[in-house]
Amino acid sequence: MVRSIKNPKKAKRKNKGSKSGGDGASSSSVPEVPAKVWQPGVDKLEEGEELQCDVSAYDSLHAFNIGWPCLSFDVVRDTLGLVRTEFPHTMYCVAGTQAEKAAWNYIGIFKVSNISGKRRALVPKADADTDMESENSDSDEDDEDEEEVGSKTPVLQLRKVAHEGGVNRIRAMTQNPHICASWGDNGHVQVWDFSSHLNALAESENDVNRGAPIVSNHAPLAKFVHKDEGYAIDWNPLVPGRLVSGDCKNFIHLWEPSDSTWKIDPKPFVGHTASVEDLQWSPTEPFVFASCSVDKTIAIWDTRLGKSPATSIKAHNADVNVISWNRLASCMLASGSDDGAISIFDLRLLKEGDSVVAHFEYHKHPITSIEWSPHEASTLAACSADNQLTVWDLSLERDEEEEAEFKAKIREQVNAPSDLPPQLLFVHQGQKDLKELHWHNQIPGMIVSTAADGFNILMPSNIETPLPENAPPANDA
Repeated sequence: MVRSIKNPKKAKRKNKGSKSGGDGASSSSVPEVPAKVWQPGVDKLEEGEELQCDVSAYDSLHAFNIGWPCLSFDVVRDTLGLVRTEFPHTMYCVAGTQAEKAAWNYIGIFKVSNISGKRRALVPKADADTDMESENSDSDEDDEDEEEVGSKTPVLQLRKVAHEGGVNRIRAMTQNPHICASWGDNGHVQVWDFSSHLNALAESENDVNRGAPIVSNHAPLAKFVHKDEGYAIDWNPLVPGRLVSGDCKNFIHLWEPSDSTWKIDPKPFVGHTASVEDLQWSPTEPFVFASCSVDKTIAIWDTRLGKSPATSIKAHNADVNVISWNRLASCMLASGSDDGAISIFDLRLLKEGDSVVAHFEYHKHPITSIEWSPHEASTLAACSADNQLTVWDLSLERDEEEEAEFKAKIREQVNAPSDLPPQLLFVHQGQKDLKELHWHNQIPGMIVSTAADGFNILMPSNIETPLPENAPPANDA
């Protein structure tokens, strides 16, 4: 398991352009040799070489930070529209810091507005006479097919709430997103009401904060002290206020809402033999949740059946760090382990003994976060300690004829690796010590990630998200 950010230092406010996932390259000079795809762990940089970001691979790419590095964050559901596709975008988040000193930590509630990006033509223009086209005409057509929308600089507005110690994980409630739960490295799980801060951000103009935001003291709505610190926590998507939290002593506690507070069952769920690393409620069963552990297993629990798991399986050959329950295909559960492996389970096959329907060993370092797309049932994203964020589409299969046809059409040959899994859709790099990612539930294709050197907002250009029929307009809540 890989969790903490070692020796965190205050994040630099300037972008480091030499990183492959930054806002741009540090040099505008044209390379003398053809560009090739960089393979982490395989390729090595020679003297004088540097990585450059291919910004054409993104519809949107921005970097920012809120002061100290954040191990965990969550995207807060807003009232700006259920399905938003037009730039510029606005988003709200909560994040917990990992400061150099315990007393310096806080929960950041922030708004990022004016997120710009490219509007691409729905149907590329047909080539009238490919033999007569020049490189300049190709460039002109590319410019016409893509339109930059909005300013290139997003606006960050931040409010801070004091937190005792570092924040291991933070989650916003689905039904009431102003209610958030935080896991502290001191063993405290706390529930907060951030409605006043979110309302203030929503009502404020899009002006950059003048001076450093004041860290305010804010009393939590509820607090529970585990026997040890932990990282596992999840809100129930079907029952507002229902929560589970798990710790490094392998205990899981159930929280039930009661009036304006919570009743926490002092008797824990016990089934794992080592630290509980992640928890996920079922998207369809209000009493069922899943857990994963350093003991290499994944367990399924039913709160109506006592304090032992309904079933448990050995999921990996190493610690199981993270899990994600597919909200669009509830039979699918994804997991990531300490050895870099990603597995996809079909829960309908658990009784048959072999429920693994996909397994990837692309990453060679621990998986630190994994999450299914909220808009496409076959798509998921993961990030790893190898400083890569990857997007996968399980519906893809290798088509050799199509590959050959594509290679024949492209004029500029790129030295792309031939041994990549066909399901690997996108690789994002440039962040150091990636810790957590989330898809934006209301902006199709947008991913937000946190790392030791700050946050990235990215929208890969090759993710095509089918919009639901009769999608509401952008101004609907």
